[in-house]
Amino acid sequence: MADQRPLAVVTGASTGIGFELARLCAENGFDLVVAADEPKIADAASTFRQLGADVTAVEADLSTTEGVDKLYAAVADRKVDALLANAGRGLGKGFLDQDLERALKVVDTNVTGTISLIHKIGNDMRRRGEGKILITGSIAGFIPGSFQAVYNGTKAFLDNFAFGLRDELKDTGVTVSCLMPGPTDTQFFERADMMDTSIGQARKDDPAKVAKDGFDAMMSGEGDLVSGWKNKLQATLADITPPGLLAGQHRGMAEPGSGTS
Repeated sequence: MADQRPLAVVTGASTGIGFELARLCAENGFDLVVAADEPKIADAASTFRQLGADVTAVEADLSTTEGVDKLYAAVADRKVDALLANAGRGLGKGFLDQDLERALKVVDTNVTGTISLIHKIGNDMRRRGEGKILITGSIAGFIPGSFQAVYNGTKAFLDNFAFGLRDELKDTGVTVSCLMPGPTDTQFFERADMMDTSIGQARKDDPAKVAKDGFDAMMSGEGDLVSGWKNKLQATLADITPPGLLAGQHRGMAEPGSGTS
């Protein structure tokens, strides 16, 4: 009887960094449970199956309790070897100009749904004494996000949460890694209504390269990985720059109209 392939759960896997993370898992011998809140997840699953993986695709809104429960039910009684908690959304414009329901959905997707899923699968891992968790944070978590304040706030939470959870689990056999990319060439800025901003129009990192950095960090048990040397420099400078100055710098990147001449 052939050895059973390990299982990875990847959220936000229909496009972008999540798609590339799932692809790497499939290429490296994992079967998959992949989730996203759009029908494209079925197309992504077909791609992963062509790489030899057994794939369960789940269309679910992970900003809701029902969506998290639907994904966890799809795992059933299978042992999850790796959880790649990547699902996230952003929203541009000033906070008081945003639709509050959309802003709260950013919080519920990036924070509430993420930690709810980690709580369920993380407990299963801890009981077994093994498992790998990768959380997609962001260098945005180091920067007060003028005109992206809710999103940056959620990423600050995730970056901090990942370090705290890693320490709590250090003697359990479960590792926690945090991938902290910078602006990446995905549909994020279009979906966040930020294409009229400087950051929306700027050159961005390759999602395949970002995902490879995160996957390698997870597999080696590394605690955190800022992807890209420019982002590493920005993260380092953020530690020594006054928050007010950082917020002003972020305004220049994210204020609506900053990308127009």
